[in-house]
Amino acid sequence: MSRENNMPGPRRRGRHGKMMPPEKAKDFKGTMKKLMAYLGKYIYAIIAVFIFAVGSVAFSVIGPKVLGKATTEIFNGLVGKISGGDGIDFDRIKMILLFLVALYVVSTILSFIQGFIMSGISQKVAYNLRDELCKKINRLPMGYFDKTTNGEVLSRFTNDIDTLAQTLNQSLTQLVTAVTTLVGVLVMMISISGLMTFSALVIIPLGMLVISRIIKRSQKFFKQQQEYLGNVNGQVEELYGGHLVVQAFNGEEDAIEKFNETNEKLYQSAWKSQFLSGMMQPLMNFVGNLGYVLISILGGFLVIKNSIEVGDIQSFIQYVRQFNQPLNQIAQISNQLQSTAAAAERVFEFLEEEEEPVTANEAIKSNESHGEVVFDHVKFGYDEGKTIIKDFTAKVKPGQKIAIVGPTGAGKTTIIKLLMRFYDVDSGEILVDGKNIKDYNRQELRTRFGMVLQDTWLFNGSIKDNIKYGKLDATDEQVKQAAKAAHVDHFIKTLPAGYNMILNEEASNVSQGQKQLLTIARAILADPEILILDEATSSVDTRTEILIQKAMDNLMKGRTSFIIAHRLSTIKNADLILVLNEGDIIEQGTHEELLAQNGFYTNLYNSQFEDEDDEAV
Repeated sequence: MSRENNMPGPRRRGRHGKMMPPEKAKDFKGTMKKLMAYLGKYIYAIIAVFIFAVGSVAFSVIGPKVLGKATTEIFNGLVGKISGGDGIDFDRIKMILLFLVALYVVSTILSFIQGFIMSGISQKVAYNLRDELCKKINRLPMGYFDKTTNGEVLSRFTNDIDTLAQTLNQSLTQLVTAVTTLVGVLVMMISISGLMTFSALVIIPLGMLVISRIIKRSQKFFKQQQEYLGNVNGQVEELYGGHLVVQAFNGEEDAIEKFNETNEKLYQSAWKSQFLSGMMQPLMNFVGNLGYVLISILGGFLVIKNSIEVGDIQSFIQYVRQFNQPLNQIAQISNQLQSTAAAAERVFEFLEEEEEPVTANEAIKSNESHGEVVFDHVKFGYDEGKTIIKDFTAKVKPGQKIAIVGPTGAGKTTIIKLLMRFYDVDSGEILVDGKNIKDYNRQELRTRFGMVLQDTWLFNGSIKDNIKYGKLDATDEQVKQAAKAAHVDHFIKTLPAGYNMILNEEASNVSQGQKQLLTIARAILADPEILILDEATSSVDTRTEILIQKAMDNLMKGRTSFIIAHRLSTIKNADLILVLNEGDIIEQGTHEELLAQNGFYTNLYNSQFEDEDDEAV
């Protein structure tokens, strides 16, 4: 029975391509502990990053106060000159400014070093995680992929690991820098004036109140914007994909009308959300400017009382500006950490998935292979409580050509998957050359089989390399002989680069039938002991199918072969035909014997010719 593969899709998109809210981890604390434990091997490098980050912030935070000293020196010089003094001491100002430049240079160097180290750590973590995921994916049972979409698996290699790498490279050091800056700036503000610090901190809740009110008002418009944006994207995608149908049924006007209606809703919600969002910065600037006015008035009063110096007012205003920045960074990082925890959780869940046992405890290593296969009362179901193969018993002699036929869902492909140990039987056993397949290592067992499936698989590379995938150490001459046997050599020679032509990622630069021929050539080159052909000629024309059938007959001589076919005319010469229905063998025999029984097989065979006659009419 064929199990349809799930198509990959975007990771966090809902219906019509609408972006979904950021995913949150189910166990934030537990996931972060696992992530910290995973980062343990880089502990010394991470400590170095923290030290350099703190050092960079410390040197940077001192800067405004030093600059304030220069301002004070200029002010005192001007006042002194008016009073008959020596005026501005430019040598002292020069020393102060040189010291200030030195502070910022050291801060920049330390920041560069910590960024360099952290970039290396984040990319090493991403590299190692991808490497572990790649190894893990080959150890997972096929049942996992039946329950998980391709897009979900791919997102762990791409989106999730990229999120982790980005967080480690930016958010982690930003968090340290933000906290250090916040503490350092607060200490410097208090060192200048506790009263001014208190007045500055009072302004912060006012700004937060303004932001919260705007966010509350704009949130519903942003939600509507995302919803209508998803609807617009869905309509565009749908109309683009079905453009031919729209024109064929004269649906252009109706499509445009519906699009304009949705687009108008998007416009109304978008400008409102963007307008309210755009108000945040001006309002925050207004609140900030009120704070600067308050600080300037209070600072001037303290200067008159000789509590602080003139340059301290300038330094304090700079510190107030710096104080708001880490608050915003911490708020942003807290949201990023939620996404990071969700990404890490998905990666660790994948790494912790139960693996299929690849090796047996006492694996059999048999140098002799005859190709005898026995199914002994096999019972199997993909899901617990839902049996597909109920009681399958059959004995296949070495060199026999076995055809498995039956309606869709009868269990034909499932039998092959059990034989290859993509799944293990629930009860009963399968024997190859008298040995239970569970006693073989999976890898060694599968080296005995060659498969040609209905769904072709070719990778991005040359035609020669794709054929050699069946036998990596094959010579060019062996590749050509396999191609000739599959009747694809002539076609390959007509291509611009011949056997060296590069197939693109989806192999769309050759036809479906040609792809099938290449996979057959790959199986011929592998020269396996047991052949499995699952609808191997379904994508080729009748003439090519006849040629391939002749090549397959020559290839299958002396070796056991299993053929799954819907076209019953292609398996007339099979040594044994097993007729499956609802997981059981209901009939078996040769083509002539089954027709003589005038049973289920006869009805299947005659129905195909009736369909062909109807199509011809």
